[in-house]
Amino acid sequence: MLSTLPVVLPIFALVFAGWLARRIGVLGAAATTELNRFVVFLALPALLFDVTAHANWAALWKPGFVGAFGLSSLAVFALTVLIRRGAGRPLADAALDGLNAGYANVGFMGFPLALVALGPEALAPTTVAVILTVCAVFAVAIVLIETGLRQADPAGRRVPIWLAVGRSLVRNPLLVAPALGALVPSLGLAVPAPVETFLKLLGGAASPCALVALGLFLAQRRRSRGGQGTEGHRRVAALLVGLKLAAHPLLAYGLGRYVFDLPPLLLHTAVLMAALPTGTGPFMLAEFYRREADLTATVVLVSTVLAVATVSGYLATL
Repeated sequence: MLSTLPVVLPIFALVFAGWLARRIGVLGAAATTELNRFVVFLALPALLFDVTAHANWAALWKPGFVGAFGLSSLAVFALTVLIRRGAGRPLADAALDGLNAGYANVGFMGFPLALVALGPEALAPTTVAVILTVCAVFAVAIVLIETGLRQADPAGRRVPIWLAVGRSLVRNPLLVAPALGALVPSLGLAVPAPVETFLKLLGGAASPCALVALGLFLAQRRRSRGGQGTEGHRRVAALLVGLKLAAHPLLAYGLGRYVFDLPPLLLHTAVLMAALPTGTGPFMLAEFYRREADLTATVVLVSTVLAVATVSGYLATL
């Protein structure tokens, strides 16, 4: 557990900083939305472009690891979407719930934990996990959200749904940025030093600003849900946290060991990445698309708290 605390404590410190800034009036009511828009339109696209532009695809190509971690993430995502759709949840909100269960906090917690627990050899597969999470899983969620919103909008039905969704996707910076970044190594190009410095500075603000925005959101005073609403909220949050912290790593282990027969290092890296708590990506999308973000904020916080014990327990078995 002690090896996990140095990685987790800064996350809580940033969330608390946002919460305190809102409560004492340093930042106003509009700060949550505006800070989140900064992350979505500037900081996170810069980070995604930087990750894909500097990826050594030949060295990172590990099909077994991609299968174990990528398929487990997408399977948990898809299962959650089906469960929530069966409960009457709109498609856009069900996609956010799926992201809550399948979107691991690999970008912020993955690298330091992998380095401490498994050594420098684990950094390459951790990079693969980051690309799969912030590009592939994120992209699928955005497609479903856009589809759900267009289906629910009568004005959007004047054009074919695939055309309306396609237009939205090509204007979405979270999909355009990594796609453009991937062109850099594929075309044999190099990012100029000043541009690289710019990307590092701007992209480095993505995670801390997202965590501060989460704290700002939690500090907002909201009406009580009432007994039944509160109980339902807790049950759904417990379901999503359970899927994230238990189902995701168990599925990654099963796929890695019994389907793809991964060597120990890749197997443990895949399970460790899958065992990480929910990242801030779902919260950013919930705020950006103006969906109900209370549930997402709860899942991010609760899964992060519980992951101190679950991740430490897994590391103790290695």
